Amino acid sequence: MVERVLPGLRMLAVAVGSLGGLSAGAYGLLNTQSKRARTVIGVPKDRPFLADGVYLPDGTGPVARGAALSFAVFGDSSAAGLGAESADRLPGVRLARGLAEELGEPVRLVTHAVVGSRTTHLAAQVDAALTDPPAVALVLVGGNDVTARLGIAESAALLARQVDRLLAAGVAVVVGTCPDLGAIRPIPQPLREVARRYSLALARAQARALAGSGAVVVPMAALLTRHFVDRHAELFSPDRFHPNGAGYGLAADMLLAPLCAAAGLWEGRRS
Repeated sequence: MVERVLPGLRMLAVAVGSLGGLSAGAYGLLNTQSKRARTVIGVPKDRPFLADGVYLPDGTGPVARGAALSFAVFGDSSAAGLGAESADRLPGVRLARGLAEELGEPVRLVTHAVVGSRTTHLAAQVDAALTDPPAVALVLVGGNDVTARLGIAESAALLARQVDRLLAAGVAVVVGTCPDLGAIRPIPQPLREVARRYSLALARAQARALAGSGAVVVPMAALLTRHFVDRHAELFSPDRFHPNGAGYGLAADMLLAPLCAAAGLWEGRRS
């Protein structure tokens, strides 16, 4: 997500200045702070690990082949797991193993998420997935939309459109709404508060757009912000922007039960 957010911090300052009627001095402060945040956070040189494959109920994997329930992950760096120290600590891997344990049968992880993606990029990810639709899908996207030239209502509508495509294909879908960017300390105040308000507004819009769709919606900011604020050093990677393995593990713990529920594992819909 950092690849899009860093250049977008200045756009956010511009948007606030134009829409909020800020004074020249206040706008200048936000603009200066956006430059400072880009310098402090930097640009990541690494890519997330890729550990797609089949995970077994005993916790082993990935293995290359075998019949398995297909679990696909869509979205941005928060879905891809940028910042995790090893493949075992990716959110998709943690969730694939958890699903396999609950199912008592193998689960195949397929990652479509791409670092830097906005909601506008979801259509291409869904296109690729629908050539062989998964049984269960997780979508985590929105953080990069906060600082792009994309309106909140438009972003939420685009998300709903792609979720509807997955649901129409018979996929059980879980969506984690936009995280709270106010938890990211390298973004200085008052710019951090601006980012917080935008991200929380987008999360609410995402939830409204998906209401009644059949997707399971998980309010990530409500569940995680307190932990990431209070345990910042423990849960963020060295870039202080993306979670580390422990941070992704916490998020996965919040998402596993909704994924199981979406797949019908606890409602008698699976044998």
